[in-house]
Order: sequence, then C-alpha cells, then structure tokens
Amino acid sequence: MQFLAKVFVTPLHAPPGFSTHVEAERTALAVDSLRESGRLRLQVRGESMLPTLWPGDVVEIASCSLHEIHPGEIVLAYRDGRFFLHRLVASPAGNSFLLRGDSMPSPDPQFPLEAFVARLTGSAGPATSQNRSQNSAQSEYQEPASPVLPLRPWSKILGRFLCHCGPARRLALRLHQRTKLRQNRNAARVDGSIGPTHRIMDFDAMNFAAIDPEAGAS
Repeated sequence: MQFLAKVFVTPLHAPPGFSTHVEAERTALAVDSLRESGRLRLQVRGESMLPTLWPGDVVEIASCSLHEIHPGEIVLAYRDGRFFLHRLVASPAGNSFLLRGDSMPSPDPQFPLEAFVARLTGSAGPATSQNRSQNSAQSEYQEPASPVLPLRPWSKILGRFLCHCGPARRLALRLHQRTKLRQNRNAARVDGSIGPTHRIMDFDAMNFAAIDPEAGAS
C-alpha cells in the first residue's frame, strides 16, 4: 500500500490549534501506514533541503533500521507530530542521532533513537496536475521514483548559499514554481481534461492552495 497525503480543508473560523491538531493526526496516520506497508510516498513541504529536494517534490520512503543508514543519507524522522526529512550527519551515538537540512545553517536538535522512521529511496520530482488526476482515480501515485544522488560538493555549496542569501533563495523558488506551473499546463493540454486557462490545484503534504497559471508565481 502506498500513502499520499490527501487534501484537508481547514474551516475559515477554525478554533485555535485546529490546523496543528489536523497536521499531527495526518502525520501519525502516515507513520502507521509506513509501519504497515513498509513503503510510503509523501510530498515535500518546506525549503530546508534545497537544492536536493524542492517544495512539491514527491519522495519515496522505505522503512529500515537506523543502523542500516550511513552518514549522508536522507532519512525521515518523526517528532512532536511533525516529519523531518533531513540528512544524517554522523552515525548514531548513544541514544540519539543528528540530522541537518542541506540549506540549514546548523544541525537539528538531537533526535532520540525512537524518532527514526525510514530512509529516503527516491524522488519522483514535482507533482503535476496529471499525476494528481491519476492519484485521485487510482488512490496511488504511479510515477516511478528515481534515486536521490548523494550530496555533491557543488550542491552543498549551493545549499549554504541559499541558506544565507534570502534574495537568491526567493528567486530560486520563484523560478522553480514557474517551471512547475509550466509542467502543469503542458500536462493539462496533453491530457485534454483541463484547459490552459483553468485553475490548477496544487497541494503539498500539509497545505492546500489554488494557483492561477495565468498570474504566475506569487
């Protein structure tokens, strides 16, 4: 069984903490699904793994033991109702392990051993409207995932640059978003189910947003 986070709509006048509660329950559901099936597909949210992973990328996760993981691999950890998809800094020592995002200025706080969930095995790239139509019809995301390459020196340098240079980070995200919108429009034209001026619905593992292709990235 594969799991791709579904769309949840938050009420306009939701009580305080509602979104946090829904997010925590959804994440716990994904953890249960992974433990049951051994594999999971999630959509990336956040920018902490630039330029290796981008917001909207669909990644494949496989369960394993923490002792099977080598430093430099990307792993999934679960803490305080949240997922962390970061790179293992060093081999586990004692009762904890250390992760760091490729574009983060410093490592995350130490994770207890029980926070480890799985390793990243591949990325299918950004989800398109065609992909999401397949997911709705078949309850699975069918696009094969490609292996994620190890952190290269140039990628590490670029990650640090994007971490410390806000304007460059915003420009990179804007260009990436425009590329996704172009792919959505092309997929819609090929599929024939969505006209080029229709609104394409783009979502990630935790949020739901409508993006107008004619307006460009915001």
